[in-house]
Amino acid sequence: MSSSRRQHLKSLLLQIAHGLLEEEAAEAEQEKQRYMEENCPALSMPGNMQELQELCRKLHQQIDVVDEQRYDMESKVAKSNKEVEDLKIKVQDLKGKFKKPVLKKVRMSADAMLQALLGSKHKVSLDLRANLKQVKKEVKEEEKESVGDWRKNIEDKAGMDGRKKMFESEA
Repeated sequence: MSSSRRQHLKSLLLQIAHGLLEEEAAEAEQEKQRYMEENCPALSMPGNMQELQELCRKLHQQIDVVDEQRYDMESKVAKSNKEVEDLKIKVQDLKGKFKKPVLKKVRMSADAMLQALLGSKHKVSLDLRANLKQVKKEVKEEEKESVGDWRKNIEDKAGMDGRKKMFESEA
């Protein structure tokens, strides 16, 4: 199809769509006008005070009815929106549930794994034990000395001299 033919068809489609949009707008305006005529009759201003008060009461009753309808509609919309959200969550849950495939166990060192993931960028070997500090364990000799004969410890601590020794050794 030539470009001029394609351009011509495109312009025809746009003209048809524009006409349809205008018709829809006119229909919506007519629907709105018809609804307003049904629900909002022409206002006639009464001459005396009694008729004016009656008109105000009538308008307040209509306002109350419209507010009740609006509230009902809002609650229905809120309920529907909540249901839609719940259904969306259920759909996501159903889509999200899948069986995890059984993975094969592969023996690979950390260096080989990094080499496979990073390719040639990986040059540093990953020796985790090389960076650890060497810690020497010191055994406390005091504990071995204090565990001696319990009778001796009690005799040393008996009396005022023993208490004095106990406080001096703690401080």
